[in-house]
Amino acid sequence: MKNMILSLVALAICIVVSIIATRFLFRKKKVKIRYRIIIAILYSLVLFMATSIIYFMVYYHADESVKGYLQNSESVKVSENDTAWFFDGEGSDKALIFYSGGKVEESAYAPILHKLAEKGVDCFLVKMPFRMAIFGVKKADDIITAYDYDEFYIGGHSLGGTMAASYAAGHSHDLRGVIMFAAYSTDELDDNLKYLSIYGSCDEVMARNSYEKYKSNWPGDAVEVVIDGGNHSQFGNYGFQKGDGEAAISREEQEDRTVEAILDFILQ
Repeated sequence: MKNMILSLVALAICIVVSIIATRFLFRKKKVKIRYRIIIAILYSLVLFMATSIIYFMVYYHADESVKGYLQNSESVKVSENDTAWFFDGEGSDKALIFYSGGKVEESAYAPILHKLAEKGVDCFLVKMPFRMAIFGVKKADDIITAYDYDEFYIGGHSLGGTMAASYAAGHSHDLRGVIMFAAYSTDELDDNLKYLSIYGSCDEVMARNSYEKYKSNWPGDAVEVVIDGGNHSQFGNYGFQKGDGEAAISREEQEDRTVEAILDFILQ
């Protein structure tokens, strides 16, 4: 909330300064009309850039609890490069490429992915420009090209899930399936893809009407799992997301149920 208030104050200052400067220049009779137009356009661009910067600077930060999941454990080796964090567990044939939710710090999803790697599904937590998967839809290409797995799955949370499904729609030959956390596919998916949709019964962020509408894009044998008492925010460790419903279960329980659902889906 503090970051949001500071951003709104900064935005208001930018708007006021731009208006005052533009009005001052327009009052100068010696300034030709074409220069006034150019100045007005330049101020508009500056305002747009300032607004965009402020918008992307405000995001949900991962909490302190994720740090332990970004470290090596007895069964999982964690490494990092410019593309992603790699959770390398005891499995060797199946991997999940994961896109984080919009404006959520990627490391917030480390707990779930670390737990999956412990159980035999290696995971890649992809880093996105401005923490927005819409700017990095094709980042899965780098991972699929660089690593050799029998089966690649792609998934994500919220906006990240929608972008992961968009990638899957054009790369079904590279993937075995799609895993969605509180998300829906706006693209029709190939029936050769497996599909798992997971969301919490207390989720008030995901647009339910859109979710139901786009079920028509699911492959024929899609699996849907509703976590009773879960919400939108607890798929990651980043606190409570604005507009969400209050969860009736703990975050740890929602994580564990999610991991169980994914393992049942992939390893069945």
